[in-house]
Amino acid sequence: MNNYTLSELSKSLHNGNLSSVELTQYYLDLIKIHNGRLNAFITVNEENAMIQAQVADQRLQQGTAGILTGIPIAHKDIFCTKGVRTSCASKMLDKFIAPYDATIVEKINAAGMVTLGKTNMDEFAMGSSNETSFYGKVRNPWNTSHVPGGSSGGSAAAVAAGLTPIATGTDTGGSIRQPASLCNLTGLKPTYGRISRYGMIAFASSLDQAGPMAKNARDAAMLLNTMAGFDRRDSTSVNCNVPDYTANLDESIEGLTIGLPKEYFDDALDNDIATTIENAIKIYESIGAIIKEVALPNTKLAIPTYYIIAPAECSSNLSRMDGVRFGHRCEDPKDLTDLYERSRGEGFGEEVKRRIMIGTYALSAGYYDTYYLKAQQCRHLISNDFQQVFNDVNVIMCPTTPTTAFKFGEKMNDPVSMYLADIYTISANLAGLPSISIPANFLNNLPIGMQIIGNYFDESYLLNIANRYQQITAWHQKIPNTYG
Repeated sequence: MNNYTLSELSKSLHNGNLSSVELTQYYLDLIKIHNGRLNAFITVNEENAMIQAQVADQRLQQGTAGILTGIPIAHKDIFCTKGVRTSCASKMLDKFIAPYDATIVEKINAAGMVTLGKTNMDEFAMGSSNETSFYGKVRNPWNTSHVPGGSSGGSAAAVAAGLTPIATGTDTGGSIRQPASLCNLTGLKPTYGRISRYGMIAFASSLDQAGPMAKNARDAAMLLNTMAGFDRRDSTSVNCNVPDYTANLDESIEGLTIGLPKEYFDDALDNDIATTIENAIKIYESIGAIIKEVALPNTKLAIPTYYIIAPAECSSNLSRMDGVRFGHRCEDPKDLTDLYERSRGEGFGEEVKRRIMIGTYALSAGYYDTYYLKAQQCRHLISNDFQQVFNDVNVIMCPTTPTTAFKFGEKMNDPVSMYLADIYTISANLAGLPSISIPANFLNNLPIGMQIIGNYFDESYLLNIANRYQQITAWHQKIPNTYG
């Protein structure tokens, strides 16, 4: 049952073949068995989950249930959940109990889903391997000596191992798509502004976006129907029509024009992954797609641009974590300066400190124009490249990651090497574009993901394209043997 899709679970619940209480208990039992090995969950919400399941069963019996009612879900521990610890995997917020629900949590609760718990992540979403968490590293279910990717590694590992049928994640520079690729999932980063950021603890406000992490495109579409929509409480939320993302999943893609950016198939890409992506694209060609080489000449600027803008915004956002209003407070401070310095020094991990210091430097009076302003200009160039390409093609296809999941410790002492793990995903965040990663094959029993980037608010189109591939292939149906 831990490999059932949302459609299959929904059908069983609505037919009365299964109750939400039974289903929820099943997943809670799996978490008890396997979470000690994977460390995918920070908090398990057992008591509240069973209450939600009982309410869901009442709705199912009364005929007032929606399609997702009674189905369990896990939330990345970056979303505020009322009355439940929301830690961002940091010592700084280890004791923080959220007084309200994030908008997407409200929406998912209103749909009748059952929250199993909060998943582990890189601290404050800063990382690409889920090794920076205060609560310890998350392990990849495909090989527990390898990373699951980050920062949404807990959500990715939990779904891949079947500890939850679906989960939420956030993506600032690839943090949904990269772990989805490394764990054999479908992970969608929607257009910036498509999903409310209210109640999502901010890392980099102009880049962060929530999205679903699922077994397949249809499941992702079903959850996106609930997550998407305008929110007055979020000034970055876009007020535009939200389609039914499941409506066009099976449409033909004949005539689809796919752009292959030559910059994404360079020497940094593992040869076997390059071959895998080329073979996947041939499948699209066999069902009517047209392939065209395109250029994104400013791709080389993406990493340095991102690692100026994101740290600058995190420096500003995390300034509130000072030991006075929010977060960890040191013991017996001598004065206010000592309170600030020791509270932040004790509360933040090394990677978070590194990014705060970089961001503060880039925003300082003497360097603002040299670094931050220049990075924003480069961001504009990167966005313009995409718009030029979308004049000629419908979507862009490329690898999600340059390698398969790497081993623990392999990149932790080399921050630049770690940052390059997101080399193919960062540009979509800088441009605010929607992008999806889907399973494409395996190498040495480790998953390989393919990324599809679309134009603004083309999520429905991306899900259709992903679903058509998954109707022909079966990579997305593979699950780790230990958990099958």
